[in-house]
Amino acid sequence: MSILTARNVVKDFQAHRALDNVSMEVPEGSIYGLLGPNGAGKTTLIRIINQITAPDEGEISFQGRPIMQEDVAQIGYLPEERGLYKKMKVGEQALYLAQLKGLSKTEAMRKLKFWFEKFDIYSWWGKKVEELSKGMQQKVQFITTVLHEPKLLIFDEPFSGFDPINVNLLKQEILALRDKGSTIIFSTHNMESVEELCDHITLINESKSILNGDITTIKDEYRSNKYIVHYEGEKSNIERGLNGKYEILDFSENGNGTKVSIQIKDGDDSNLLIKELLPIVKINSFQEILPTMNDIFIQVVNDATNKK
Repeated sequence: MSILTARNVVKDFQAHRALDNVSMEVPEGSIYGLLGPNGAGKTTLIRIINQITAPDEGEISFQGRPIMQEDVAQIGYLPEERGLYKKMKVGEQALYLAQLKGLSKTEAMRKLKFWFEKFDIYSWWGKKVEELSKGMQQKVQFITTVLHEPKLLIFDEPFSGFDPINVNLLKQEILALRDKGSTIIFSTHNMESVEELCDHITLINESKSILNGDITTIKDEYRSNKYIVHYEGEKSNIERGLNGKYEILDFSENGNGTKVSIQIKDGDDSNLLIKELLPIVKINSFQEILPTMNDIFIQVVNDATNKK
């Protein structure tokens, strides 16, 4: 079941088309990556989902019906540009924002105490926001985003400004929120995080959706049939022994011995490649080189640009 669906969404700003028939379907209980270069249209789509602006054409559905303003109460949104009041005390502001989300003061205080202690920032409760580092401020805003336990969470570049330890902390919390039933839309340029966290993606480039689907399926579609073989034997045996179905990409040596990178040009039968190698070298290891999401991102965006 999908918690959120965008169908053929179009949005124009004067002479600029920010979104051009963009569609996506976010499965309930998933972490969904919304990807794309700067200026692609991601933030515009997020603003439409949050009812900050409206589409010129198309429709956003939430839980199977057209989204309405009151649905925003079930959405938690952490924008890339943070919005805390600098002169206000941290605890006072967090309590205020929690009550705006519909929590009673007693419930808000209980939940805030739990999260502030969990993120080790309770000692900053009485400090002004401007006294906090950027990372500390982001922790506070993350807490106020998730505190009311919304059904849909939208994080726009949530790791910006964090050190590796706190990035890992947030990743673990995002996974825990999904496991507790939240659905998460995750917008980022960090493809490593996409691989770690996301189940599905939509890639937007120059206002158009150019790739979407399950990450495992996408990575399988972009396999290039390249393999790394660690072996013992003569390099010349491999060069002479492989027929025209294979392209030798690279030879190298390191402390683990000799390795060769090979691409299967005709078909994708890796078992046949192993069969042809066995009589001419001793194979110590055989591994497929799978494309990363970063590789796929660059390839798809470049392909879309070259088609123009």
